[in-house]
Amino acid sequence: MTRILALLRKELVDIRGNRSLFMPALISGAFSLLLPFFVAVLVPALSGERLSDSIDFRVALELYRAQPITTALEPEAAIQAWLFQQFLVLLAFTPITAAMSVAAYAVIGEKQARTLEPLLATPISTVELIAAKVLGAFLPSLVLAVGCYLVYLALIVMLALPGVWTVLLLPRSLATMFVLAPLATLAALQLAVCVSSRVNDARSAQQIGALIILPLSGLMVAQLMGGVQLTAGVLAWIALGLGLFNVGLMRLAVVLFDRESILTRWT
Repeated sequence: MTRILALLRKELVDIRGNRSLFMPALISGAFSLLLPFFVAVLVPALSGERLSDSIDFRVALELYRAQPITTALEPEAAIQAWLFQQFLVLLAFTPITAAMSVAAYAVIGEKQARTLEPLLATPISTVELIAAKVLGAFLPSLVLAVGCYLVYLALIVMLALPGVWTVLLLPRSLATMFVLAPLATLAALQLAVCVSSRVNDARSAQQIGALIILPLSGLMVAQLMGGVQLTAGVLAWIALGLGLFNVGLMRLAVVLFDRESILTRWT
């Protein structure tokens, strides 16, 4: 554990010195924060039409009324709450983007900086090395996710109708942001680490990690179309699947990270 923490501190120092890695994540976060307000607040204000006047949204409202907390909200506020809750999946892209940007350079950046070879010559094991690199990308991404969530909540309090903000405190919303998003982020960065241990191009690792975004995008579209409802049971099954997937990825990463091959091929 001491060696993991020592290497983790090194990773965090390297990340702090290369803050441009987080630029794609910041752009993604800004887009994810602004789009829900554009749909739920700005468009109705500019058009002069209420969301509750739409037939499609009235159907969504009837489905959404199954949550007890929304029964006290007026129809317009309940539809806003429904929209803000659905767009939480989009907000989950932000930590994934951050993790991919950092993890893609976790090994390739070490190789390019000529610091990987001395590191591999130390007594640190492959499991410890990968664990430190995964945590080095995961922890900043987790901090970014918490920050985006708090900004999202604050903007809803200021710009949405009264009471809408309470929907973000529901177990479903909290699980989406703090269970589903971290597990998906962990899977994306482990995929990126697996690939970056075998290739010299960081873009290849980023593209493989982006595969996690595709099912999440489909999940968000399915939600908005009414095809899927992210109930507590559904979220629990998704979390279990992602958890098992992450365990498998960690084992795969250890197998793929061939220390001798990396040293002979990259020197």
